[in-house]
Amino acid sequence: MESYSKKGYLYDNFKIFHLTDEGLGEIDFHYHDFHKVLIHLNGNASYSIEGQTFDLQKNDIVFVNAGEVHRPIFHDDSIYERIIIYISKEFLRDYSKEGNDLSLCFRNAIEKGSHVLRLHAFKNSKVATAVNNLINNLGKEAYANELLMQVLFLEFMVELNRTALGNEIEYISTSYSGTKIYSIIQYINENLTTDLSVDNICAEFYLSRYYLMHTFKEETGYTIGNYITMKRLSIAQALIDEGTPIAAAGEQAGFGTYSTFLRAYKKTYGTSPRKKAESQASLSF
Repeated sequence: MESYSKKGYLYDNFKIFHLTDEGLGEIDFHYHDFHKVLIHLNGNASYSIEGQTFDLQKNDIVFVNAGEVHRPIFHDDSIYERIIIYISKEFLRDYSKEGNDLSLCFRNAIEKGSHVLRLHAFKNSKVATAVNNLINNLGKEAYANELLMQVLFLEFMVELNRTALGNEIEYISTSYSGTKIYSIIQYINENLTTDLSVDNICAEFYLSRYYLMHTFKEETGYTIGNYITMKRLSIAQALIDEGTPIAAAGEQAGFGTYSTFLRAYKKTYGTSPRKKAESQASLSF
């Protein structure tokens, strides 16, 4: 069975990168255990997230939630420049309280059915000023720079969320035409803890088994079975991180048996849930 990989680990509240590449070729679908904000600066590229593809313009802001399968798509060999910010789930959860809910920008994107925020007059915006302050202080060895970066990051997140509430923005529409597959992906994500056999999905959408499996793979790049397994693993991992017992987490995420959950977990993460939890605990000291 084809799989896609989880890329990267995040042991801090956030990480920020200003990257420039060319000739990257085709990037595989992948996902992260943390949230991601990407600011597109240059390059003829689209971004595919959870069955939707968005054609990007300069300064578009892309939101990718933890566990969402995504990849950039390059249409030529032009220079691909972007700012990437990784944000830990724990940080966003801690700052998701009434009055200072920094997850608002991610939730707004979901509610708008989009992953991309287009901000008019980006260069003169407070979001641009905040992200430039972060980039300009990245890696400096000045006194208390790590503390300053934390403050600047909070300022960036506040300005990003204030912008998401403003009027000088738009959440762009997908350029992806396969609305049937997008509807199927939405259905899967809403029913991950139920019996999501291929036959049941076919019955729900009045599709043949061959058509569903062939079209899903052709238009998204990954198999329907692998997609469901990965999304369930993401739910299980989030439950484990919150303190849910491992066996209960697997069951609540939709795995029929603990052995099925364990096999899928080991194949994806390369270790058992218990060993991964112990490893993360040791890093906290």
